[in-house]
Amino acid sequence: MSTSAKTFPVWAFFSLLTNGILMLAVVLLIWQQQRLTAFFGTTTSLAQVNLNSETQSVTPVLGSRLKLNYQQWVDILKKEAEVVAKKRPPHLTILAGDSLSLWFPAELLPEDKNWLNQGISGETSNGLLKRLDLFDRTQPEVIFVMVGINDLIRGMSDEVILDNQRQIMSYLRKVHPAVQIVVQSILPHGGEKTTWEGREKLLAVDNSRIRQLNQQLRSVAANEGVKYLDLYPLFTSKQGNLRREFTTDGLHLSPEGYIVWRSALQIYSNMELQP
Repeated sequence: MSTSAKTFPVWAFFSLLTNGILMLAVVLLIWQQQRLTAFFGTTTSLAQVNLNSETQSVTPVLGSRLKLNYQQWVDILKKEAEVVAKKRPPHLTILAGDSLSLWFPAELLPEDKNWLNQGISGETSNGLLKRLDLFDRTQPEVIFVMVGINDLIRGMSDEVILDNQRQIMSYLRKVHPAVQIVVQSILPHGGEKTTWEGREKLLAVDNSRIRQLNQQLRSVAANEGVKYLDLYPLFTSKQGNLRREFTTDGLHLSPEGYIVWRSALQIYSNMELQP
């Protein structure tokens, strides 16, 4: 064998295997929905179906709270975390991130867990880093983190984003040493089909950059000893954009998009996370 030949890391093989199985499972779910739609000639959004009737969650009730400023949101999430820390519900799982986590429908979150939603609309990696202490006293089994798209929209460099992500991972590992921490990839945007109000700033960020940033994020997670869940391929069209059926405006997710995310969380938890 040539001395210049490169070996393929074992961890990379198992990562590809896991992602392949995850993608297959989600694709089968979508295919099954499409078959039912074709057969019955109509479709019922799963967002209307209570898939998780026994799950308790601390999820913000939106409405008037959409008008809250950032600090008011922080104050509310702090109080919710304090309640959870006091009650100590079993099988606690935390969602930490931006509006994508914030808007996750409580009825679509995987069952058999108690969920604490710590998402804030417009959140950046630096903002999340500064408020991780809000849930210091909680005792979760798993913490799922997704953040970064707002950094890109605001013009932050990849280096700054990755450093903030590294600090987030390091902090969570230090404060929650027995907790399984899962960093999730940044999702693509809808490209030219985007209708979100900040469309021009979003389109200034090419999806190829997000894909490359995710590759670096995976390496940072491996170096920090935390898990990495690659959702990017599940949401990407042949053109490399966020699939139209999974988004409402090219940035935020539709009910179908959350179904895919839910399925990924459930399958990943069963495959990769110890009970």
